[in-house]
Amino acid sequence: MAVLKLLRAPLKYLQGKGALLHFCEETHDLGNSFLFVCSNSGYKNCADKIKESFKGSECDTHFEVFKGISSVGEISRMRAIVKEKGIKVVVGIGGGSAIDTAKATAHYEGLPVVIVPTVVATDAPCTGLSVIYKDDGTFDSYLFYPRNPEAVIVDSEIIANAPVKFLVAGMGDALGTYFEARACVRTDSPSLENGGIALSAMALCELCYKTLLKNGYQAKIACENHLVTPALEAIIEANTYLSGVGADNGGLAVAHSVYNGFTALDECEHAMHGSIVAFGTITQLILESAPKEELKEVMDFCYNVGLPVTLKEMGVEDVTRVKIAAEKACVPGETIHHLAGDVTPDQLYDALLAADLLGQEYFK
Repeated sequence: MAVLKLLRAPLKYLQGKGALLHFCEETHDLGNSFLFVCSNSGYKNCADKIKESFKGSECDTHFEVFKGISSVGEISRMRAIVKEKGIKVVVGIGGGSAIDTAKATAHYEGLPVVIVPTVVATDAPCTGLSVIYKDDGTFDSYLFYPRNPEAVIVDSEIIANAPVKFLVAGMGDALGTYFEARACVRTDSPSLENGGIALSAMALCELCYKTLLKNGYQAKIACENHLVTPALEAIIEANTYLSGVGADNGGLAVAHSVYNGFTALDECEHAMHGSIVAFGTITQLILESAPKEELKEVMDFCYNVGLPVTLKEMGVEDVTRVKIAAEKACVPGETIHHLAGDVTPDQLYDALLAADLLGQEYFK
């Protein structure tokens, strides 16, 4: 039987300069008591605007700075606060770990969740899943939710004042969205939500790619100078909504398996998720024998915005080490197997090195 097509997204998405000043009016229908799970920078950059939005309201607000990772213990601590304070709405403010902690807390307590990203380095804000870690910081599990966040509120001014490396990494994560979904459609593979891929999902994925090409470089310049411009607004939306909803409903292939593989290399410990996904996207196009014009377009984009086109830029000096990453990227269950014709570790290794050689041409 054919897999039923499935579409999921946040109930509400709000973006723009000063969006947090509208937090209360946009979320008061969800409940009257809020727990804000904040990263340190999230509290520093967002709390005043959010408190301003609640002036004159009868809602209770409780801000809690969380301890760094979305761990089992930290989620338990937040759940205890929810029970003690009679919280009705959980809000995640910060990067991926704060967001994942808030999502998990809300899920286990049966409460709505609102997401306020302070960086757009990944498409985590809009998705219906979390990465959970053990208390010692090692990976524990993926947690899939029955629904996506009730609201995602992105204040463009906060993003414009965050380090530009996060915006660039988010573009790398978003770059894989269209190409991975296209690969899944070709092999009738399921989306991240384990459903069939709808035309609407592919339209979002394709728009994500076109938006990156049109606005990526200008957005980077704007962010470096802390300016909120139309190009920056477009890239924030691409990194957050188009990529998040697109990936959720479009599926993953080689690019994200390459990321998972490279996490086995200590030298890539400081490489950002989106940076490796971007290099994985180039590798996927090589494996697919994509038209040379398309491959050049993607590599030119990466080079222009500062995403890696060589292994060295990700910290890999010894190319023989790439064999370890290739083996891990091809283990059973990895999304690389969504590619037509499948991929062996040897084939992936050769494609990664071919991508590196093409990338080196940019520096000659």
